[in-house]
Amino acid sequence: MPAASPEILDDLARSPVLITGAGGSIGSALALRLAQVTHSGLVLLDSSENNLLWLERALDTQRDASPRAAEEPTLLLSDARDPDALENLFSKHRPQIVFHAAAYKHVPFLEKHPLAAIANNVFSTEVVTAAAAEHGAHIVLLSTDKAVEPVSVMGATKRVAEEIVLAHSGAVLRLGNVLGSTGSATEVFARQIAQGEPLTVTDPAARRYFLTLDEAVDLLLLAAVHRDRNAVLAPALETQHRIAELAAFMARALAPGREILIRFTGLRPGDKLEEQLCSGSEQAAPLVGGGLILVQSPRPDPARFAQGLAAMRAALRVSDLAAALADLCALVPGFRPSQTVLALAQSSRERACV
Repeated sequence: MPAASPEILDDLARSPVLITGAGGSIGSALALRLAQVTHSGLVLLDSSENNLLWLERALDTQRDASPRAAEEPTLLLSDARDPDALENLFSKHRPQIVFHAAAYKHVPFLEKHPLAAIANNVFSTEVVTAAAAEHGAHIVLLSTDKAVEPVSVMGATKRVAEEIVLAHSGAVLRLGNVLGSTGSATEVFARQIAQGEPLTVTDPAARRYFLTLDEAVDLLLLAAVHRDRNAVLAPALETQHRIAELAAFMARALAPGREILIRFTGLRPGDKLEEQLCSGSEQAAPLVGGGLILVQSPRPDPARFAQGLAAMRAALRVSDLAAALADLCALVPGFRPSQTVLALAQSSRERACV
């Protein structure tokens, strides 16, 4: 995977940049990279006090190690779903490039919290995208391969987020599983090895695309300077790797001489055996210069999409999970909620009738 060139970094350094979800794994790695070069302003927004505090300390450490590092970033403890806070941010700091990394991402957990996934993944994207469009900023959405023909609430909400950004001439970058990110397979396996537990893998055949944090950051930087707006981009990855093989490799590397068992647990709600970077209805072509492919995706009818969003927003306002799921299915043709989510919706409907 090619690294972002000095020319790309220099280009971005001349533009004020906003990163939402800046305290997360990918957001913080991107923030630390840009903090070394930017001289036009870097605004780092996160709703997690702990994550933002960790990032502030990491930035201080980096600055101590490289005193020539550029202008000190602005850290904001705020919610990307707050339109007033976003309006104040854009009016004061005037970012020209927005990396929207704020999202909920843990698939099985979000199957138990579908309304929260919709609220955060869909409507934070709507608020951030609207603010960026109002102020003439270019937005790059950090998306996921789980948005392709999704079988999870997380994937379906990210697919809707993609369409929101594309409707405002932004760019979408779909990534695979990022090694070393919070809650990733490598983090879970390392903890299980340290505690002497079996390594849990859903299925012997389960496979994923894997990227390092540095590769994810490089791809985001490449996506930000891609000349075509209104584009879905994905890493040019050819091979998926078995999760069980990753588990076995980590066991050998971290516990040589110890026997570490691998326990197969079965697919969880929202899980797939394999992921895709583009769907059967999409076409992909490699971009000259390496690293990315351009995905041509059919677009929904704008008026119908806007109506669906409005209906889902209304359902969310009154915590009507059944209606919100119906709207999500209408916005993402082919998506069918898991039995876990459907049971939650049924339970919610029954409580509302009592």
